[in-house]
Amino acid sequence: MNTNDVVAKRILQLLDERHLSQYKLEQKSCVYHGAMNRILTGKNKGITLATVYKIACGFNMTLNEFVSDIFQSEEIEVE
Repeated sequence: MNTNDVVAKRILQLLDERHLSQYKLEQKSCVYHGAMNRILTGKNKGITLATVYKIACGFNMTLNEFVSDIFQSEEIEVE
């Protein structure tokens, strides 16, 4: 799994847990629809820390809260 895949998995998990739509997250995080779609469909090869930060804020989480579980439990390929 690459970094984008792990972040996409975390986003989908949180959307489900919090009963949020992708559209609502896009509004709250200020991440454009096209960018969010590329992340969630795996078409994005890399994701910036700034984007991950925006997404975390969209979930009303700190960056550490957002990434703590995923980066400890997943094997990530660094490219």
